[in-house]
Amino acid sequence: MFSALRKSLASKITLSDIQENILSGLAVGVIALPLSMALAIASGVPPQHGLYTAIVAGIVIALSGGSKVNISGPTAAFVVVLLPIVQQFGIGGLLVSGFMAGIIMILMGVGKLGKLIEIVPYPVIIGFTAGIGVVIGTLQIKDFLGLNIEALNGDYLDKLLLIVSSLPTINWQELLIGALTITTLLLWPRMRSKIPGHLIALLVGSISAWLFSLLSQDFSVATIASRFHYEINGLIGDGIPAILPAFEWPWNLPDANGNPIGLSFALIKMLLPAAITIAILGALESLLCAVVADGMSGKKHNPNDELIGQGIGNMIVPLFGGIPATAAIARTAANIKAGGNLPLSSVVHSLFILGSILALTPLLAYIPMASMAALLLVVAWNMSEAKHFIRTIKVAPRDDVIVLILCFSLTVLFDMTVAVAVGMGLSALLFIRKSITLTKTTEIEKNHELHGELADNIVIYDINGPLFFGSAQKALQSISIVTPDLRVVILDMSEVNMLDMSAIVTMESIKDSLARQHIGLVINNLEPRMVVKLRRAGVRYKPGKIQFSRTIKEAVAIANEMISQ
Repeated sequence: MFSALRKSLASKITLSDIQENILSGLAVGVIALPLSMALAIASGVPPQHGLYTAIVAGIVIALSGGSKVNISGPTAAFVVVLLPIVQQFGIGGLLVSGFMAGIIMILMGVGKLGKLIEIVPYPVIIGFTAGIGVVIGTLQIKDFLGLNIEALNGDYLDKLLLIVSSLPTINWQELLIGALTITTLLLWPRMRSKIPGHLIALLVGSISAWLFSLLSQDFSVATIASRFHYEINGLIGDGIPAILPAFEWPWNLPDANGNPIGLSFALIKMLLPAAITIAILGALESLLCAVVADGMSGKKHNPNDELIGQGIGNMIVPLFGGIPATAAIARTAANIKAGGNLPLSSVVHSLFILGSILALTPLLAYIPMASMAALLLVVAWNMSEAKHFIRTIKVAPRDDVIVLILCFSLTVLFDMTVAVAVGMGLSALLFIRKSITLTKTTEIEKNHELHGELADNIVIYDINGPLFFGSAQKALQSISIVTPDLRVVILDMSEVNMLDMSAIVTMESIKDSLARQHIGLVINNLEPRMVVKLRRAGVRYKPGKIQFSRTIKEAVAIANEMISQ
């Protein structure tokens, strides 16, 4: 824990480093400000909760995590997970589940599960991230086109059908502002400017909406101020409250019906699946981000400390009104490109957002919802990894393509938890099937130069590959089929690198079968740790019946001795 902070303090930090990290933090803050609001809105909560998340998570996780350059906050990957929680349990349920997820992530880090990202197959990652991108993009069509839809509820297909059936209600004013914003987002990178395109695009959308409203009284688009309202300590207002995030227990916040959700064992049981989903996704996203950051920065993160840091952050964030957070690849990449190499840059990015809440909330209220939707459409497109998705379909083996399409489809039609679980399960089954085909048992032809003098009633089997529940029976079944004159079987197990309980039971069965037929057994060059396993199971040294050897010539000599007895 705090490994990134310890390494930063232990390293020689110059004034130039401090200046560079302050500037990179400000640059990331400019990017994170609109994104945090947009992602909160997409998750079904008011925009200030996304800002609170970026403030608290950006400081706490940077100082307690295992990466010096990761920038944490609300991310697009969480949208499809958080929105259903908000719809069912309200913001109180969301924050309680986020708190529970933080505990789970700490346990994952303490349990040394930091290598989690290494066991998740590439097609699974691409499949569910592409699926999340499609879902996020679909949800933004309503505000981008200004469709007359009160709420998008139900499954993905229900939402899609509702959007399609509502297309005749397109509002050309909303579409115009959305189109101007997304055009700016797409064209601005060609200017090669250091000013983030997110900021310029929102300025273009907001100023255009304001100018059009001056030119025509009939021109009107939905904005943050017209969509969101707040009431805090008797203070009523529109848009985002210009106040600092304040401490409050998550269970005091409202449920879907507007009543305090409370805290009970029954609620914890209902929220546990959601908390596990948040924890798994947060772990995958943060560790994947850290791996990408290592490649860009040349630094090395501590995966277990990163999980613990993410867990601490997600336990503290809900206490200040923030939604679940994880490391964000886009913001982290921007941080590294801007020269950030210390946790200081993440802290500065959080302080920038904090200052923006106090100074810029009247201006932020004028941002059109169509512009926010356009911003998220671009985020969704980038997240979909369309190039990698198509390339995987073209060049990957058939099994990987099946996993990819299945994970993508399940993410879109059901949810990410089902997609990852099924994808991991199917990948494991396909891997087992491949491993089974790689494990083989072949009868070795007699070669006196290699084996020495070998009688006709001695046979040598060469076993290659791991022996486990999937391959043991297939690999060893041929050994039980013997000829009448056979006296000794030699098993050359030099290339066996795994032996599980299923294989041990199969070996016991072979031992008993050969013993009944008065056939000796010599096990050659099996690793000592696996010999111990066999001995514990009863496959032990018995003169003239079961013996062990270290070389094939020694095995042949023992077999010849067995025959002569």
